[in-house]
Amino acid sequence: MSGITRRDFVKNSVGAGIALSLSSASMSNVLGANDTINMAVIGIRSKGAQHINVFHELPNVNVVALCDVDKEILDREVQKFTDRGEKVKAYTDFRKVLDDKDVDAVCIATPNHWHSLISIMACQAKKDVYVEKPISHNVWEGRQLVTAAKKYKRIVQAGTQNRSDIGLREVRQYLNDGGIGKIKAARGFCYKRRDTIGKVAGPQPIPSSIDYDMWSGPTQLQPLMRSRVHYDWHWQWHQGNGDLGNQGIHEMDLCRWFLGVEGYPENVMSIGGRLGYVDDGTTANTQLILLEYEEAPILFEVRGLPTKKGETGMDNYKGIRIGVVIEGENGYFAGGRGGGWIYDNSGKKVKQFKGDGGGNHQQNFIDAVRSRKTSDLLAPVIEGHLSSALCHLGNISYRLGQETPSEDIKEAIKSEKLLPEGFYRMQEHLFQNWVDLKETPAKIGPKLTFDSASEKFITNEKFDSGFWANTMLKPEYREPFVVPEKV
Repeated sequence: MSGITRRDFVKNSVGAGIALSLSSASMSNVLGANDTINMAVIGIRSKGAQHINVFHELPNVNVVALCDVDKEILDREVQKFTDRGEKVKAYTDFRKVLDDKDVDAVCIATPNHWHSLISIMACQAKKDVYVEKPISHNVWEGRQLVTAAKKYKRIVQAGTQNRSDIGLREVRQYLNDGGIGKIKAARGFCYKRRDTIGKVAGPQPIPSSIDYDMWSGPTQLQPLMRSRVHYDWHWQWHQGNGDLGNQGIHEMDLCRWFLGVEGYPENVMSIGGRLGYVDDGTTANTQLILLEYEEAPILFEVRGLPTKKGETGMDNYKGIRIGVVIEGENGYFAGGRGGGWIYDNSGKKVKQFKGDGGGNHQQNFIDAVRSRKTSDLLAPVIEGHLSSALCHLGNISYRLGQETPSEDIKEAIKSEKLLPEGFYRMQEHLFQNWVDLKETPAKIGPKLTFDSASEKFITNEKFDSGFWANTMLKPEYREPFVVPEKV
């Protein structure tokens, strides 16, 4: 980014909507099954590299461009094309991808803080978008992306591939048809081992292969305060959303989907902490999130520590480590990616649903690009926005919380749905990991009321918790990487 002024940036990106709208003009019409779609993948270290392979194998889809701010990673993926005797364009600046008239659609697998802005700019450039989860780093920019997709008539698919899982789609219909009676609660689980990322003594050197200014993008430019640039950003609020917004977004989306709710909960509350070690991470590794919908509550749980100190295995709830348990009057569903079982109230298996893991999610995106029908998408951007936002709301409550003795937490939540039982199990889990909550107390966040129409928290006093929560719905972006007020 060095040497590029804000005027250059506006001229070459957001402000160039008219010129950019001319690129990929052929995509405005319905395409036939044999028409070739040219893809670019932006962000290719891990998940993006997987996307390259998937799109590369789809019929009549060409991966024509790759982009990453880390030249070492870019060279690695380009070499794979070279080894196959294939050509591919290589970019370190995503704006050049959006200016490329040979590119019809982009797949975005960058860190979270770039998802919405690149997607919005891609819509302005008349490119269709497959964007990884969460589709946003905060609530406000997610809504801006929804608006951009609609305004520019773009096909925008969220990377929540559970919605393409055949078995889970059958589960959704079964629940909708009353298979377990009225749903009483949805429980989501992200019990996934996350070890400490360590603690550095001071700012770390940036690898010479990385354009750190471009990597930082919309977030405020800060010294690198962790040992690894890549991936461990998930555990720092500056660019990440914790495991709630990393792995947990998949299961949160399932909870909301299976409940059949389209909007926001009335209230949200979170309890947790970064417990069991001291490191450079700032996000919670142990967390409870209560989301109160009129239809039924969602209780979501995040655990990064193992079953007990010194072990590697993870806890489970009714056999589920990463997945959902949907509780109804006449039984419950327990499962996740790949399917699951319906049980009666005694725990006896009643019916199995076998899934395929949602492996056709990219094909579904391509099918919708061809048809030009957003209704053909199984995970349209609005669904990605709402489920991502639930994670953001839970994290806002947590971040506004205060470290509190366990007995006081139990007293504060004794009348809440599901939370007392969830907190009891969380205490037992931490005890098995030798975490003393007297020495390192958990945080309890405020119970926040959210208005779906305005997408803001309700606040009655000038500086109450709702006031501060609203300040966290939208960050201060760094020039010139600013999500536009008017897309």
